Amino acid sequence: MNPTRRTVLIAGATAALLPSLPASATPHPKAAALQPYASYWYPDSLPSGTPGTGITWRSLKSWRPADDADLAFNAATVPLAPRFTPTPANTTARAGQARIQSLVSFGPTASNPSQGSATADYYALTHWAYIDELVFWGGSSGEGLILAPNAPIVDAAHRHGVPVLGNIFLPPVAYGGQLQWTRDLVQKDAVGRYPLAERLVAVAEAYGFDGWFVNAETSGGNAALGADMLGFMRELKTRAKAKGQRVTWYDSMTVNGSVSWQGALNSQNEAFFQAADSMFVDFRWTAAKLTSSGQRADQLGRGRYELWAGVDVEANGWNSSVNWDAIVPRDKAHVVSVGFYRPEWTRNHLPADGRGPGEFHVADDRFWTGRSLDPSRPDGADSWRSPAVSVADRSTVASVPFASVFNTGHGLRWYEDGEVTSDAPWNHLGLQDRLPSRRWVVHTDGQRPAVTFDFEDAWRGGSSVLVDGDLDTPAVVDVYATRLPLTGDTVVELTHRTEAGNVTVELAVATAEPSAPGATPPYTYFPVDSGSTWQTSTVRLTGLTGTAHAIGVRLTATDGPVTWRLGGIAVRDAPETPAAPTALRITGASDGDLRFAWSPAPGAVRHHTLHRLLPDGTRRFLGGTCQRAFFVGGLGPEQGEQEARFELRAVGELYTTSAPATVTHPW
Repeated sequence: MNPTRRTVLIAGATAALLPSLPASATPHPKAAALQPYASYWYPDSLPSGTPGTGITWRSLKSWRPADDADLAFNAATVPLAPRFTPTPANTTARAGQARIQSLVSFGPTASNPSQGSATADYYALTHWAYIDELVFWGGSSGEGLILAPNAPIVDAAHRHGVPVLGNIFLPPVAYGGQLQWTRDLVQKDAVGRYPLAERLVAVAEAYGFDGWFVNAETSGGNAALGADMLGFMRELKTRAKAKGQRVTWYDSMTVNGSVSWQGALNSQNEAFFQAADSMFVDFRWTAAKLTSSGQRADQLGRGRYELWAGVDVEANGWNSSVNWDAIVPRDKAHVVSVGFYRPEWTRNHLPADGRGPGEFHVADDRFWTGRSLDPSRPDGADSWRSPAVSVADRSTVASVPFASVFNTGHGLRWYEDGEVTSDAPWNHLGLQDRLPSRRWVVHTDGQRPAVTFDFEDAWRGGSSVLVDGDLDTPAVVDVYATRLPLTGDTVVELTHRTEAGNVTVELAVATAEPSAPGATPPYTYFPVDSGSTWQTSTVRLTGLTGTAHAIGVRLTATDGPVTWRLGGIAVRDAPETPAAPTALRITGASDGDLRFAWSPAPGAVRHHTLHRLLPDGTRRFLGGTCQRAFFVGGLGPEQGEQEARFELRAVGELYTTSAPATVTHPW
């Protein structure tokens, strides 16, 4: 890797690394004491001087969960879902070889809201099906070095079976790094244990994420410090493994304590690789270095795919020049795995006035799926070898009940039953559905329609699936790869509407895998009523038994072109309605800035929604969360009311809602 790219990397990893949130995401000053933010720390000692505006300096060594006033807002609640690998969508994607790690900066280190914010301009990652590990990238010498991921990101990732790691960043000296912080991290107690290793594992357990990415880039160390770092890593891995967590090492510090990026697995970093679950190989790799690294990992009995070859896409995204054959060759086994550095370029490269959620998802689909925007039809002339070309997608849709309203985790407004209940833009990844893993596979002998997430209308949440095209021949859209057990009571519900043209709609269900990679699943088709308004069609799967391996829709135009919208899908044996939450209360108030807390009812609850009930009977959506606490800012009296009235409901897996719990707040 040349010095220019290294400079970009280091600069991006310090104070300048994080995209600033739009002004609408920043709370007004009086909310500062109540607005919860994602947590960040220094290992022990703090910088000299005074922190900047909006920054709080904290010591991880002093952290205790009982003293963490924001823990309820920051603790993820969705367990890590198991995944399966369906038959690949094309003939080039492989299972069991290269994996993908993604290092993503979702927001600034400081003042990064815990539970979303009032803007749709957000990196709403949805292509989880190709990712094996997400790193919550960030940290800076002036704010904090150890970052715990936001709960919404962890909840969304876990729903799709992806573990999330917090980040430990010890910056280069040129960018404010102090060797004392490295010494703080690896300090030992009187009996030779590493107290910060224990504290890191305790943080991940309390916050509900899956371990740590360790990036030690502060130079000036010696062999003694290298030995202490190695001892720290070994204890961290041992403690992490006992809690079901994992540790990834970044190829930076060497065993002699110096910082020297190797771009390979070799004698200088092998001990650290052995003390971790995987290693991110710095961008200095070459084809020869990766070949030797893979061989060395195999010889160690570790496996070559535990090495992530760094691919820097921060500056150029899919225009980056990458020697793909050195990592994921087409004509032989993959060499190592892929480590994407900053793929949120798909959002950041868009102009500020063209960064709506629709534009973002078009760009993000291009990055993960390729120029064809259909993983079953890779574009062989595309110089960007997208993940869908090389890596088989995975799915977590394996149990009933299952439902999705195709919510991507951000939107321009909020819909309930097709009606707008809030016209404010928003983001909250914890509300994201389990989304289709292969977007978008269309089987047709004619012209392929465009298939996208659309934000101009929705049944629930902020988005729906829009199919638009001439449909000169029938088109089958693969919606979900599944492993859903079928009984005599199983039904599928489709919520949909036809906006233009006339179209015959059929539900497609396959009870076996396709005959070969890239082939159409062996679907059975069931007629579905269609119309110009939102409607929910309930389809009984007469004649089908066993397991549903794929669910899709077949659209046949009778008078085109056609614009058709899918707003929801549910697979169930019987209706289920969650019980109402209890003990709803306001735990903090400053004028119109309020903290809410409650006790979830027993049973399966997907998330909770909070509404305000206005004097004229209007129910206004204020937000939703998977946590047991929520913050709302900037409220005030309306329509002459003397007190504000709030309703909290539990939302089940089938999007049925409970009776409300209520609370009032006097003005």
